[in-house]
Amino acid sequence: MTHRRLILSRRTLLRGAGASLALPWLEAMSPAATTSRVPKMPVRMAILYMPNGVREDMWTPAETGRDFTLPPTLTPLANYKGDLNILTNLWNAAAKGGDGHYVKTGGYLTSTTISKTLGVDVNSHGISMDQIAAKAMGSATPLPSIELGTAPVTTGVDTNVGYTRVYGSHIAWLSPTQPVAKEIDPRNVYERLFRACNPGKSSGKDEVLLLDQVQSDARQLRQQLGTADQQRLDEYMSVVRDLETRVARAGSGKKMNWKPRARLDAAAKPDAMPEKHAQHVRLMMDMIALAFQTDSTRIATFMFGNAVSNEDFTFVDGVKGAHHSISHHQNDPEKMRQYQLINRWHVEQYAYLLGKLRDMKEGDSTVLANSMILLGAGMRDGNKHDPHNLPVVVAGAAGGRLNTGQHLSHTPDTPLANLWMTMLDAFGAPVERFADSTCPIAGMIRS
Repeated sequence: MTHRRLILSRRTLLRGAGASLALPWLEAMSPAATTSRVPKMPVRMAILYMPNGVREDMWTPAETGRDFTLPPTLTPLANYKGDLNILTNLWNAAAKGGDGHYVKTGGYLTSTTISKTLGVDVNSHGISMDQIAAKAMGSATPLPSIELGTAPVTTGVDTNVGYTRVYGSHIAWLSPTQPVAKEIDPRNVYERLFRACNPGKSSGKDEVLLLDQVQSDARQLRQQLGTADQQRLDEYMSVVRDLETRVARAGSGKKMNWKPRARLDAAAKPDAMPEKHAQHVRLMMDMIALAFQTDSTRIATFMFGNAVSNEDFTFVDGVKGAHHSISHHQNDPEKMRQYQLINRWHVEQYAYLLGKLRDMKEGDSTVLANSMILLGAGMRDGNKHDPHNLPVVVAGAAGGRLNTGQHLSHTPDTPLANLWMTMLDAFGAPVERFADSTCPIAGMIRS
């Protein structure tokens, strides 16, 4: 007796007790079961930003092309070598002046020079590449993008260099004068993803009420503060203004032709705000993976730390001290050894995320294969604050749009904006030019 194969639509829902739940991808939804045409999987993009640069002599492979050996700092990526694009000799010309950190952080994804200011008149003079992608493709998902970090927004002025510290807390810019608010509590991230996957009439209303309360409290508090504190409060509130647009969209009632691609369980929300940095970072990696698996958003940014981050890395075996202090190694062998261990730890967290995404099957492919996941920094060596030859690794083939498994070495001082232009093209949001870009990255886009 032959059994007829069950065929399911990707829009199949489980219904019962007044509720419905979208199914994750099943083999019964495969192209062979429905049509000979392979469905187009969504492409995702994530930018993971490391503060304080890297130990440069242990970052770059000696060989170029496909036959390369991973250097010591990148060895945690051994299982993903075929998924990588390691890029060298890229730089952000717009960050060559100014201070050591803030110009390189605030202008990382814009490839522009931020305005030097002590106050609220921040200006990146550009929109970050992730937000260009969000404006082009964000309407396809409930959340246009998610911005994550581990450290709260730092306000006030760094008197050593004369820049507001707000610049060091953001890499995503919705407009030249509006950095995008980032979330540092994994519980709040999970709740947002859960609401996105289980839309209800009250979710938008609840967030509107919360936003109204925040703004009302801020206005009342501001009246009781001195001039300097009023400025600091204004700086802080400037980074949550983008919530208005997101909340308005959530409460508009506009029907989206979208269904979650996997289930989120309300009981799986993280229990508490993590106290340890290592646990905090891992939870945020989990949140990015969940966001991409469910297709709640296709764009994410994550900051391991703010500019000038002095996170204590004593939890890493062999390290005794804080990140920023150790990055100013002055070529001391012991500090350089510890600096490299901190760099390697960041790469290990990157590898952890890649592993989760590769384990998520998507038809005959994986979420990793349908993504571009970048790990990078706004400076080369933290001791020199050097914006030349930035450390950059990109994993994933963007659904077959990118060649992978290669070390691409470019002419010195090739614009970093060329990479942003390439990634926007692979994501499906091409631009004719981005900042000082000159052309797409040679050898990266699949012809």
